[in-house]
Amino acid sequence: MTQTTRRAKPWDGVIPADELAIYDEFFKRKAAPRVGDAPALLAIDLYEKVYYGGNVPVAEANRKHPGACGVNAHGAIPVTQTLFAAARAARLPVIYTTGNLSNRVTATNRVRGAEENGNGYRIFQAFTPHSGELVIHKERASAFYGTPLEAHLQQMGVRSLVVCGDSTSGCVRASVVDAYSRGFHVTVVEECVFDRSRISHAVSLFDLHHKYADVMPADEVLAHLDSIGRRHSATAAE
Repeated sequence: MTQTTRRAKPWDGVIPADELAIYDEFFKRKAAPRVGDAPALLAIDLYEKVYYGGNVPVAEANRKHPGACGVNAHGAIPVTQTLFAAARAARLPVIYTTGNLSNRVTATNRVRGAEENGNGYRIFQAFTPHSGELVIHKERASAFYGTPLEAHLQQMGVRSLVVCGDSTSGCVRASVVDAYSRGFHVTVVEECVFDRSRISHAVSLFDLHHKYADVMPADEVLAHLDSIGRRHSATAAE
């Protein structure tokens, strides 16, 4: 009998085996991880300052640009661009979040860096929004807190979210938890989210997957979006 090979998970080698066993019940699902009905693509904080310093080790990027994600951010660009293209071909609403320079609220008592007063919150050029796509400016980690995002989603008829962006342990996690709390099904595309810390990234995906979301590999999400796109194309040709 042929055995199905277990697919590698982002948290493999990070979460100890005895702790993985504790969460076996949390991973049981009525259905396989999936993209939910009536989805939108939610791109969390793909802004310029994340990419400052270039495609170099994160520690090197941070010596000159605190908060930059270096190779972790740049390495995710190609697959995330493919995700955007598939979402648009499938006619999903595409929604971005970014920071708000006008706010006086900072994380804990952190001193705001000089680079945060420039163009750091512009969406990175690899992901420039298309005409008509929504950009949400937020003052806290969550895309939902103090913003009109939920109202826009309701008006668009969105019932689920496909999430990409930065950072896995921060704004991505906060936004996913709030989306779950508001009744949206959430799919996190594992290769399209990233963090400064690979450990924080892995642990956050582990937590999100067994509590609040379906963490799925990009090829499975892309296959689903491509099928939606083909249906649209077939309908248009009739």
